[in-house]
Amino acid sequence: MKAKELQDLIDFIAKSGLNKVNIETEEFKISVQREPNTRQVMSVAAPAPQAAPAAVAAPAPAAPVAAAAAAPAPAAAAPAEAANMVPLKSPMIGTFYRSSSPETPAFIQVGDLVEKGQVICIIEAMKLFNEIEAEQSGRVVKALVENASPVEYDQPLFLIEPM
Repeated sequence: MKAKELQDLIDFIAKSGLNKVNIETEEFKISVQREPNTRQVMSVAAPAPQAAPAAVAAPAPAAPVAAAAAAPAPAAAAPAEAANMVPLKSPMIGTFYRSSSPETPAFIQVGDLVEKGQVICIIEAMKLFNEIEAEQSGRVVKALVENASPVEYDQPLFLIEPM
Protein backbone atom coordinates (compact mmCIF):
# COMPACT_ATOMS: atom_id res chain seq x y z
CA MET A 1 0.00 0.00 0.00
CA LYS A 2 1.42 3.37 -1.01
CA ALA A 3 1.65 6.37 1.30
CA LYS A 4 -1.05 8.28 -0.63
CA GLU A 5 -3.46 5.33 -0.40
CA LEU A 6 -2.69 5.02 3.31
CA GLN A 7 -3.36 8.74 3.91
CA ASP A 8 -6.63 8.51 1.93
CA LEU A 9 -7.67 5.55 4.10
CA ILE A 10 -6.88 7.46 7.30
CA ASP A 11 -8.82 10.51 6.06
CA PHE A 12 -11.81 8.29 5.17
CA ILE A 13 -11.78 6.67 8.62
CA ALA A 14 -11.52 10.08 10.32
CA LYS A 15 -14.53 11.39 8.40
CA SER A 16 -16.56 8.24 9.06
CA GLY A 17 -16.56 8.79 12.84
CA LEU A 18 -15.36 5.25 13.59
CA ASN A 19 -13.11 4.90 16.63
CA LYS A 20 -11.44 1.64 15.69
CA VAL A 21 -10.73 -0.11 12.38
CA ASN A 22 -8.72 -3.27 11.70
CA ILE A 23 -7.78 -4.25 8.12
CA GLU A 24 -5.80 -7.38 7.37
CA THR A 25 -4.63 -8.71 4.00
CA GLU A 26 -1.95 -11.18 2.95
CA GLU A 27 0.52 -8.29 2.53
CA PHE A 28 -0.11 -6.22 5.62
CA LYS A 29 -2.18 -5.60 8.72
CA ILE A 30 -3.46 -2.12 9.68
CA SER A 31 -5.03 -1.15 12.97
CA VAL A 32 -6.32 2.40 13.43
CA GLN A 33 -7.70 3.47 16.79
CA ARG A 34 -8.85 6.95 17.75
CA GLU A 35 -9.69 8.24 21.22
CA PRO A 36 -12.03 11.28 21.57
CA ASN A 37 -10.12 14.60 21.62
CA THR A 38 -6.73 12.99 21.03
CA ARG A 39 -4.61 12.48 17.99
CA GLN A 40 -4.96 9.39 15.84
CA VAL A 41 -2.67 6.43 16.35
CA MET A 42 -2.01 3.99 13.56
CA SER A 43 0.22 0.98 13.27
CA VAL A 44 1.07 -1.15 10.27
CA ALA A 45 2.49 -4.60 10.84
CA ALA A 46 3.86 -6.93 8.19
CA PRO A 47 3.57 -10.73 8.41
CA ALA A 48 6.47 -12.41 10.22
CA PRO A 49 8.28 -13.89 7.13
CA GLN A 50 8.66 -10.51 5.43
CA ALA A 51 11.32 -7.99 6.44
CA ALA A 52 9.04 -4.95 6.18
CA PRO A 53 8.97 -2.27 8.92
CA ALA A 54 7.05 -3.37 12.01
CA ALA A 55 5.24 -0.11 12.73
CA VAL A 56 4.66 3.23 11.01
CA ALA A 57 3.04 6.24 12.66
CA ALA A 58 0.96 8.57 10.48
CA PRO A 59 -0.05 12.12 11.34
CA ALA A 60 -3.62 12.77 12.36
CA PRO A 61 -5.83 14.81 10.03
CA ALA A 62 -5.53 18.54 10.66
CA ALA A 63 -9.19 19.15 11.52
CA PRO A 64 -9.44 16.90 14.62
CA VAL A 65 -6.12 18.20 15.97
CA ALA A 66 -7.20 21.82 15.44
CA ALA A 67 -10.52 21.14 17.18
CA ALA A 68 -8.77 19.52 20.14
CA ALA A 69 -6.30 22.40 20.37
CA ALA A 70 -9.09 24.99 20.24
CA ALA A 71 -11.17 23.36 23.00
CA PRO A 72 -8.86 24.13 25.97
CA ALA A 73 -8.45 27.83 25.03
CA PRO A 74 -11.64 29.11 26.78
CA ALA A 75 -10.84 27.10 29.91
CA ALA A 76 -7.30 28.50 29.98
CA ALA A 77 -8.56 32.08 29.62
CA ALA A 78 -10.88 31.83 32.66
CA PRO A 79 -8.15 31.24 35.30
CA ALA A 80 -6.12 34.12 33.82
CA GLU A 81 -9.03 36.49 34.53
CA ALA A 82 -9.00 35.73 38.26
CA ALA A 83 -5.45 35.20 39.51
CA ASN A 84 -6.49 34.65 43.15
CA MET A 85 -9.20 32.13 42.22
CA VAL A 86 -8.64 28.40 42.61
CA PRO A 87 -10.21 26.13 39.98
CA LEU A 88 -12.09 23.04 41.13
CA LYS A 89 -11.19 20.47 38.49
CA SER A 90 -12.97 17.34 37.35
CA PRO A 91 -11.38 14.19 38.78
CA MET A 92 -12.74 12.08 35.89
CA ILE A 93 -14.26 11.98 32.43
CA GLY A 94 -18.04 11.99 32.37
CA THR A 95 -21.18 14.11 32.26
CA PHE A 96 -21.41 17.09 34.62
CA TYR A 97 -24.62 17.75 36.58
CA ARG A 98 -25.27 20.65 38.98
CA SER A 99 -28.05 18.78 40.85
CA SER A 100 -28.95 15.21 41.75
CA SER A 101 -32.03 15.23 39.49
CA PRO A 102 -33.75 17.65 37.09
CA GLU A 103 -36.45 18.40 39.72
CA THR A 104 -34.06 19.34 42.54
CA PRO A 105 -32.17 22.64 42.90
CA ALA A 106 -28.45 22.87 42.11
CA PHE A 107 -26.05 21.89 44.88
CA ILE A 108 -24.45 25.36 44.71
CA GLN A 109 -24.96 28.68 42.93
CA VAL A 110 -22.44 31.35 41.96
CA GLY A 111 -21.85 33.46 45.07
CA ASP A 112 -22.49 30.64 47.55
CA LEU A 113 -20.02 29.87 50.32
CA VAL A 114 -18.80 26.27 50.27
CA GLU A 115 -17.09 24.22 52.95
CA LYS A 116 -14.31 21.73 52.33
CA GLY A 117 -15.95 18.34 51.68
CA GLN A 118 -19.33 19.81 50.65
CA VAL A 119 -20.91 18.16 47.58
CA ILE A 120 -20.99 20.73 44.80
CA CYS A 121 -21.85 18.68 41.70
CA ILE A 122 -22.17 15.18 40.26
CA ILE A 123 -20.26 13.56 37.40
CA GLU A 124 -21.83 10.55 35.75
CA ALA A 125 -19.27 8.06 34.47
CA MET A 126 -20.23 4.64 33.13
CA LYS A 127 -23.76 4.85 34.60
CA LEU A 128 -22.38 5.69 38.06
CA PHE A 129 -23.11 9.06 39.67
CA ASN A 130 -20.04 10.36 41.52
CA GLU A 131 -20.46 13.19 44.03
CA ILE A 132 -17.72 15.80 43.64
CA GLU A 133 -16.78 17.62 46.84
CA ALA A 134 -15.15 21.01 47.38
CA GLU A 135 -11.43 20.64 47.98
CA GLN A 136 -11.33 23.82 50.10
CA SER A 137 -13.62 26.36 51.69
CA GLY A 138 -14.44 29.55 49.84
CA ARG A 139 -16.90 31.47 47.69
CA VAL A 140 -18.01 30.16 44.28
CA VAL A 141 -17.11 32.91 41.82
CA LYS A 142 -17.87 31.30 38.48
CA ALA A 143 -19.34 28.10 37.02
CA LEU A 144 -17.25 27.12 34.01
CA VAL A 145 -19.35 24.18 32.76
CA GLU A 146 -23.00 24.04 31.67
CA ASN A 147 -25.33 21.49 33.26
CA ALA A 148 -25.46 18.09 31.48
CA SER A 149 -22.23 18.83 29.56
CA PRO A 150 -19.45 16.32 28.97
CA VAL A 151 -16.27 17.03 30.94
CA GLU A 152 -12.71 15.79 30.61
CA TYR A 153 -10.28 14.73 33.30
CA ASP A 154 -8.70 17.78 35.02
CA GLN A 155 -11.11 20.23 33.32
CA PRO A 156 -11.94 23.24 35.54
CA LEU A 157 -15.59 23.12 36.70
CA PHE A 158 -15.81 26.09 39.09
CA LEU A 159 -13.65 29.00 40.21
CA ILE A 160 -13.52 29.33 43.98
CA GLU A 161 -12.17 32.30 45.91
CA PRO A 162 -10.44 30.90 49.03
CA MET A 163 -11.53 32.21 52.42
